[in-house]
Amino acid sequence: MLTKINHIGIAVRSLDETLPFYRDNLGMAFAGIEEVVEQKVRVAMLQVGESKIELLEPTSEESPVAKFLEKNGPGIHHLAYEVEDIEAAIARLLADGARMIDERPRNGAHGTRIAFVHPKSSNGVLTELCQPGCENPRS
Repeated sequence: MLTKINHIGIAVRSLDETLPFYRDNLGMAFAGIEEVVEQKVRVAMLQVGESKIELLEPTSEESPVAKFLEKNGPGIHHLAYEVEDIEAAIARLLADGARMIDERPRNGAHGTRIAFVHPKSSNGVLTELCQPGCENPRS
């Protein structure tokens, strides 16, 4: 079902303040910034080897990322696993009794289709399923 770790999502208060560390100090390849209106976040994607780091900045106090930051502060928000068929992956998890935040895929950053598994089904780790689409950032 899973093909690889696609990215690690990191909640940040400010992309402008955080991005230079990953891009300049660590030398990660910067793939661009995109706003995902549906999720109320701005996303900066950085490449490191075959995987990515996704920096998530909330654009609204109503954003799940804003609520995460308020409760936990900046840090790892989720792990995203790549799947070839997101509908089949969701169906399998539901059939196995997993609790899903998204029972249907939604649009994610950079042309992906995503769905989140509830942390109560994954031992406290927010887990994202990610089916790649267009790999080019939109902004």
